Amino acid sequence: MSFDIKNPKKNEYMLTGSLARKGYDWWWHSFTAINEATGEEKPFFIEFFLCNPELAEDEPVLGQLAGNKHKKPSYLMVKAGTWGADHCQLHRFFSLKDVKIGKKAPYFVLAQDCFSSDTKLSGSIMITREEAKAHPEWMCDSGEISWELTIDKQIAFNVGYGTGKLFRFLKAFEMYWHAEGMKSAYSGTVSFNGEIYHVIPERSYGYADKNWGRNFTSPWLWLSSSHLVSNLTGKTLNNSVFDIGGGRPKIYFVPLNRILLGAFYYEGTPYEYNFSKFWTGSKTKFACRETTDEIQWNVRLENNHSIMETKVRCRKSEMLLVNYESPDGQKRHNRLWNGGNGTGRIRLYKKENGEKVLIDDIKAYNIGCEYGEYC
Repeated sequence: MSFDIKNPKKNEYMLTGSLARKGYDWWWHSFTAINEATGEEKPFFIEFFLCNPELAEDEPVLGQLAGNKHKKPSYLMVKAGTWGADHCQLHRFFSLKDVKIGKKAPYFVLAQDCFSSDTKLSGSIMITREEAKAHPEWMCDSGEISWELTIDKQIAFNVGYGTGKLFRFLKAFEMYWHAEGMKSAYSGTVSFNGEIYHVIPERSYGYADKNWGRNFTSPWLWLSSSHLVSNLTGKTLNNSVFDIGGGRPKIYFVPLNRILLGAFYYEGTPYEYNFSKFWTGSKTKFACRETTDEIQWNVRLENNHSIMETKVRCRKSEMLLVNYESPDGQKRHNRLWNGGNGTGRIRLYKKENGEKVLIDDIKAYNIGCEYGEYC
């Protein structure tokens, strides 16, 4: 059964019940754009992050502000930025009293000129150096960015039971994940620090997912790309995408072993590695390594019928330490490496008569990548 099952209800607002006062909900977007003047490719990200809506005050409540030690954070944080030599993350905060939210599918979030939905993204952020220095509680850099984009979500990674209606109602997991558009085509424009970038659907290598829950996972791992080329044939795999994520999920506060969820949509054929579908024999092995210059990922995913071996690397000079605070106000991830320029190699095998038979050997580019543990 394919995981490419779009479900807008899994992409809707999730902060109900206990999550309304101790929960987060975010929609993440990443894509590649082309500099109008130079033709250079550059990856960008945009995220709409909601935290503790039931605790909203007239102004955003920032958990890293010294005067808020005895409060839980509450706000909409619009995060946007870029990877590369000039990597940066910019944050703009709104009181949730000033935010309009379409809580049922199809979702939307609107705050002044910042808008997010399943099909459109727009907004702007401007932070001066003086502001960034004076407000460490903003957890961001300085710069200026604006965007006007449309989204075509083409292939989904629906993990199934783990994010099904019952488990969503029970609030069983500490962190949930749904990728409504693990392969997405973006179009539009981005202005970043005075330069114009055009986003062209077939060269955007876009990705869109969401996470929600009470807290984050540690370790935290994510790898995804739709810019894939076969080393066997030399052909670009235009109908392919992979997505790997997870770390150490918790169910009812009990941590599971280090396990991942993974999917490879290979030219129309789905290969899934999903621990919640226990009958498929899914197994996970992974190791991540930080060197002086790089973050490196080595992941092996296996089920009863196939094996996916993935090796990725990304230069630290082109990555950033992405910042979030938990709904309880603690900032536990302080070395969460995040990038969009990863490169890697994937070997996909089928199991046949007890042997590994190579399906393809693939080079991957423009990999979205993340790794960190609490410290």
